[in-house]
Amino acid sequence: MKKISHALVTGGAGFIGSHLVDELVANGCRVTVLDNLSTGHRHNIDHLGDRIAFVEGDIRDAKLLDRVVRGCEVVFHQAAVVSVTQSVQDPSHSCEVNDLGTVRVLDASRRNGVRRVVMASSSAVYGDDPRLPKTEDMEPMPMSPYAVQKLTGEFYASAFGGLYGLETVCLRYFNVFGPRQDPSSPYSGVISIFMTKAAAGQPPTIYGDGGQSRDFVYIKDVVRANLLAATEAAAAGRVFNVGTGAFIRIRDLWTLIGELSNVKIDPVFGPPRAGDVRESVSDIGQIGKALGFSPQVALRQGLIDTLAWVRAAA
Repeated sequence: MKKISHALVTGGAGFIGSHLVDELVANGCRVTVLDNLSTGHRHNIDHLGDRIAFVEGDIRDAKLLDRVVRGCEVVFHQAAVVSVTQSVQDPSHSCEVNDLGTVRVLDASRRNGVRRVVMASSSAVYGDDPRLPKTEDMEPMPMSPYAVQKLTGEFYASAFGGLYGLETVCLRYFNVFGPRQDPSSPYSGVISIFMTKAAAGQPPTIYGDGGQSRDFVYIKDVVRANLLAATEAAAAGRVFNVGTGAFIRIRDLWTLIGELSNVKIDPVFGPPRAGDVRESVSDIGQIGKALGFSPQVALRQGLIDTLAWVRAAA
């Protein structure tokens, strides 16, 4: 994998962003982190000390973006309002951050000579298309403001490539999990919430009947996908799924976490959540063929590693 000289990571104090920052620093890259700390945390990157430049600020601030983007070879755009539920409750705010913020990141990047922008998109763009697995050539069917906003970001990326020659890559994340995923928020990933409940000996709430399928991809694999997207020539201008190609149903996930935690508690079932997709599993043939990506961490091993982190952090 080619070395990156200087990168900006928006949302770099968040769950995915901070792991990406760790790997970039380990590879000898100069890293600037931009985060407004609305959902990110300084403690995710404090261990890096002065090996990174941290800037507290917002991606909607065009002047600030010009300053932090200057001199960067690659921008990893991870900052977003990432909750489907939050986007349903307050679509205007999530639109402002996810749409306007993304345009400002792309605009600052093209004005300052950035080579490539790697953008976090989402499997949510597929909506409830019953065909499985999800392939990149499917017509999007977004069911939530969040999904619409992520799809809009992809269109902006394509437009900036055509108009200005800015290289972009959009990664449609499926369900990312691993250490540092904040379990304290009701909008957190289901694995982090389930693990916290198991550690406390409490039942989780499963929305709907628990038959929803999800493709869970471990954070280390997502970081590797980002680095390949930033450095491989074949990635430019493309959209890729980032998942595992396998799925587990939510009720079975709780059973597995209970087994690993040595906890046997029946979940509580609540009403389905608006905007939630029923079936989701990725086809990763495109990213495998173009970038040589394949997931390295199986779900069970990822859960074991995440559980160890949850226990250490308790």
